[in-house]
Amino acid sequence: MSARKEDGAAAHRVVILGAGYAGLSAAIQLASRVRRRDDVRVTLVNARERFTERLRLHVAATGQRLDELSIPDLLEGTGAHFERGRVTELDADAKTVRIDGTRVLTYDTLVYALGGVADTTAVPGAGEHAYALDGARDAEALAGRLSRLGGGTVVVAGTGLTGVESAAEIAERHPELNVVLLGRTEPGAAMNPKAKAYLHAALERLGVTVRSGAEVVKVLPGSVELACTVELAGGGSVAADVVLWASGTRVPPLPADAGLTVDARGRIVTDAALRSVSHPDVYAVGDAAAIRQGYGVMHGTCQGGMPTGVHAAVSIVRTLKGRRPRPFRFGYYHTPVSLGRHDAVVQFTHPDDSPRRLHLTGRLAVRYKETVTASPWPTWGRMKKMPASGAFWPRGGRFTREAR
Repeated sequence: MSARKEDGAAAHRVVILGAGYAGLSAAIQLASRVRRRDDVRVTLVNARERFTERLRLHVAATGQRLDELSIPDLLEGTGAHFERGRVTELDADAKTVRIDGTRVLTYDTLVYALGGVADTTAVPGAGEHAYALDGARDAEALAGRLSRLGGGTVVVAGTGLTGVESAAEIAERHPELNVVLLGRTEPGAAMNPKAKAYLHAALERLGVTVRSGAEVVKVLPGSVELACTVELAGGGSVAADVVLWASGTRVPPLPADAGLTVDARGRIVTDAALRSVSHPDVYAVGDAAAIRQGYGVMHGTCQGGMPTGVHAAVSIVRTLKGRRPRPFRFGYYHTPVSLGRHDAVVQFTHPDDSPRRLHLTGRLAVRYKETVTASPWPTWGRMKKMPASGAFWPRGGRFTREAR
């Protein structure tokens, strides 16, 4: 039965959960490749109709407006069906998905792309007293709170990329605020010495106070408590009018509750082709997947998320043709970091994400970073126009065109 017909009874039903970078890549790639077939139906499920630019959430968190991007518009011309609603239950054995507690979708193949969230469960008080950047509404809520402060201290907990970009953006946009960036490791720890030094100098120029070697053990309404470490003998606390939690991520319990095999962070453990090791009719992509490569388990980024979505789509098409899916191979290429709207640093990397000597800084890095952030739109546009025999295949952190 055609994906364009209403009942779709005889179609192979592919349901994709989550319309982030990975989920949309899977939906556009798959639907574009099967749009001339009348035996496959592709359905993309997402809680909101607006696409969330996670790469720009730190910008939205300071009150700067982002483009209004409609998921149905992004799917236009592919033949994919959009289903708006929040996934409330997954039954991996019955192959059903419950949406908003009432509607039920049945699938033959599932692509799980609901991603991860800030791990506010790891530290007491973080869930109650800290903000996180898990979506557009979170960013808008933080922006509203910052605009009402007028002064005081903002603590950004977590010295990874999200923490660094958020601290820099807040400090630049709100110079009246005291911004403290704290975490176990120093910012830019994975960069080469020159790139890391540039990052630290930029944070200092923006007035960000950096406290590395600091482990938050409790978040209170007006402060954060720190553990006793070598750097912080006796522990201590930092006063905070606002706390932004950017320290670690986890996947909500939906996959584990469904009986899928997950790791300690709740990510779905996959085989080499990105299928669940316990339920091979389920593909896991993006931040929700624990994908092992030769250098270890991939960490969640748009850079890796989009290729996983593409690979899952191509693998599904291969399976529908009676062919075996191929192993997923991915290597990192770069780490672009915004330092406010007018500065940035880009660390180029080896495939295992270790730093190369090459890096960019300043205005050139800003242009590079903005090009990377906007790259999904032209990539998805090319996917829509490709012939059914072609694919954008992830290799070495980049897309190449290959016949499959």
